[in-house]
Amino acid sequence: MTEMRSRLPRIVMLATALAAFVLLASWKGVWEWLFSSLYPNQVNYLYPRVGLWILTWQHGLLVSVSSGLSILVGMGLGVLVTRSFGRDFLPAVNSLVSIGQTFPPVAVLALAVPSVGFGAKPAIIALFLYGLLPILRNTVSGLQTVAPAVREAAMGMGMTELQALWRVELPLASKVIMAGIKTSVVINIGTATIGATIGAGGLGAPIITGLASDNTVFILQGSLLAALFAVIADAALDIVEYRFGLEKQ
Repeated sequence: MTEMRSRLPRIVMLATALAAFVLLASWKGVWEWLFSSLYPNQVNYLYPRVGLWILTWQHGLLVSVSSGLSILVGMGLGVLVTRSFGRDFLPAVNSLVSIGQTFPPVAVLALAVPSVGFGAKPAIIALFLYGLLPILRNTVSGLQTVAPAVREAAMGMGMTELQALWRVELPLASKVIMAGIKTSVVINIGTATIGATIGAGGLGAPIITGLASDNTVFILQGSLLAALFAVIADAALDIVEYRFGLEKQ
């Protein structure tokens, strides 16, 4: 019963955000119903070029590919620099990844477009670099919090270093690592809207068109759906983290 009560706010948040997202993406008239009184002079209340569900799919593809790469590389580098043979590389790796985080995504797009062209590829590169730091930092922090005595005990039981990492260290560090993954994914969902500037599509397309045509409703369409997307992703990952924690208890 206690477990169900602790899960209920997460489930309610996810269900509410998901219902709102489906309503706003599916019912075309809802935008006119919501904003006709605020913006009576607007001619178009719904982004006309591409359906909102198609934009959602494009946005999800950008985020999932870039975040997947960030998770693989970030966790891989985090494991590497916490091993005995890779600790000397920790400052250098931290510096390189920090540059990727502080470098503006728009600047990364501008540099990537001449090399890989317009579309999704430069957006994925920018999002990958931008989402790398939280995952790397949390992976390093989580693994460094595992007491050396725990590692020694695992090795004393006959585990190899790889087995100790997989069976002992990563499970103990999983909550810290998951927090970094959630932060990275949520950041990427918001940042992915800039991909529309170089033809990558996604929920940034109504925002860019709205800015160009002075249509506030288009801007709100992209912004509200992107915000709900982030809430849904955060709540879903929160539930996954909770379930993972239960399995380890």
